[in-house]
Amino acid sequence: MTDVRPVAQPPRIEWRAATVMDVIPETPRAKTIVFDVPGWPGHRAGQHVDVRLTAEDGYQAQRSYSIASEPSRSTLAITIERLDDGEVSPYLTDGLHVGDRIELRGPIGGYFVWEPSDVGPLFLVAGGSGVVPLMAMLRTRAVASDSVRAASPATLLYSARSWGELIYRDELAAIADDPTTRIEYTLTRSQPPGWTGFSRRIDSAMLAALAPVPDRRPHIYVCGPTGLVESAAEILVDLGHDAARIKTERFGPTGG
Repeated sequence: MTDVRPVAQPPRIEWRAATVMDVIPETPRAKTIVFDVPGWPGHRAGQHVDVRLTAEDGYQAQRSYSIASEPSRSTLAITIERLDDGEVSPYLTDGLHVGDRIELRGPIGGYFVWEPSDVGPLFLVAGGSGVVPLMAMLRTRAVASDSVRAASPATLLYSARSWGELIYRDELAAIADDPTTRIEYTLTRSQPPGWTGFSRRIDSAMLAALAPVPDRRPHIYVCGPTGLVESAAEILVDLGHDAARIKTERFGPTGG
């Protein structure tokens, strides 16, 4: 007689009440919301949460947002870019105040994640608000030991339309003071006076110049609009990188 045993089911991710602790402007259109989430089980850099809003008439709207904070923090942060025709993002960026409560659940996702134990070069490519989960990785790395940072040198290539639309600009400058970290920007629409960085969409020459050589087998993460993600991933494969080591996350019009 065959011994049939029930398959263990993964634990159910429950909705939790989160209280707003801080609202931090990042750009004219983006804000970081810091929450206290009682019972939060912890997360890994690169994961996301679902946020649910409920109107007085019972109507609910739900969206997913990447976690911006590093796992060692006692609070949870997400960074949201407002979409003018969005259903959720305008309320989260303009309507939330310290002390307000919303529902969220997570952490969600186990593929697009990085941990300090992932030894080897770290190459990050971001487009717009796609920098958020990559920032969680850089923050996680920044508080790791000197030996971890030395074993996993990091490069971020961040594409935005203008200097004013770069999220986390000051913090990224501070992170770049670490000699094992390199931050590069490309501004595709307008550049400030005296700009000497890239000023075009991400292309093969740019990736060839910045990505570690394929023989070093870097951990590669690409996040942003679908077109940017697909193009960058295809170019990196053409440059000789192992497709299995290129992890992607993309976003598109969702109603915000």
